[in-house]
Amino acid sequence: MAIAATSQGGTAVQARGLDDAEFERWVRLLESRTGVIVPVDRKPFLESGLRRRMRETGHTEFGAYYSDLLDGARGAVEWASLVDHLTVHETHFFRHPPSLNLVRDEWLPKWLEQTPPEQSLHALSVGCSTGEEAYSLAMLFDKALPAERRFGITATDVSQAALSVARTGEYPLRRLAEIPSAYRAGATEELPGGELFRIAEKLRKRIGFACVNLLHASRAPLRKLDLIFCQNVLIYFARERRSELLDGLAGLLHPGGLLVLGPGEVTGWNHPQMTRAGNRQTLAFVRNPSEGSA
Repeated sequence: MAIAATSQGGTAVQARGLDDAEFERWVRLLESRTGVIVPVDRKPFLESGLRRRMRETGHTEFGAYYSDLLDGARGAVEWASLVDHLTVHETHFFRHPPSLNLVRDEWLPKWLEQTPPEQSLHALSVGCSTGEEAYSLAMLFDKALPAERRFGITATDVSQAALSVARTGEYPLRRLAEIPSAYRAGATEELPGGELFRIAEKLRKRIGFACVNLLHASRAPLRKLDLIFCQNVLIYFARERRSELLDGLAGLLHPGGLLVLGPGEVTGWNHPQMTRAGNRQTLAFVRNPSEGSA
């Protein structure tokens, strides 16, 4: 069945649906450029996302739009816009409390014992979307770390639009309820007008937001890390690729560093330098101490 679309001039045109061959071609393009897998049952999602962006650009045929995406620098700019349309940005502050409790109550006290007082804590939030996860970690560190301990967070995502929101640190006031009351004081401020609140500057300046694909994270110019949060990201990648990505993340950790994943995101992953941590509510791994360390 043909579905009506609208060109830039507002004229109704007919755009047929993606046939199987076209769908496979788009799937291969997405996987090669982002690593993201779109299964057959997600075909309607992909098609609706493509149509939405094609209406904005005036395209009426999937094939012509595909060709334009491959057109050098102009295509690269449009590709970035398309990724914004196809990337799911829904997230929340303090989204998975058991994982954050693991960091605060089990891992962080050990890290403090094992590191000199002058050492800063460096964390990575992978797939940070609009910033809620990174700011949740910042609130946790600000409250749990001794005053003399500094910390920094690198937060990455493939969507420039999502990162733009994250950098402002501004959210609808109703979202404030997602933040436990114990963390709100000194970490948030209501903005004039009563519709928005903003993350405090002392926390915003601790986070650097960067457009990085998980496929390339292990090659990014990142310093060695103490903590990596990578939740609800691996589910978008093929199962056979997840182990490769996790191996790369493990290589970014200091000995004693913690890798936190979303429960159920991966099964059967083993790494000679990583040991399972936490409980049944969490999925996390600690990098083993180096040989000769205490």
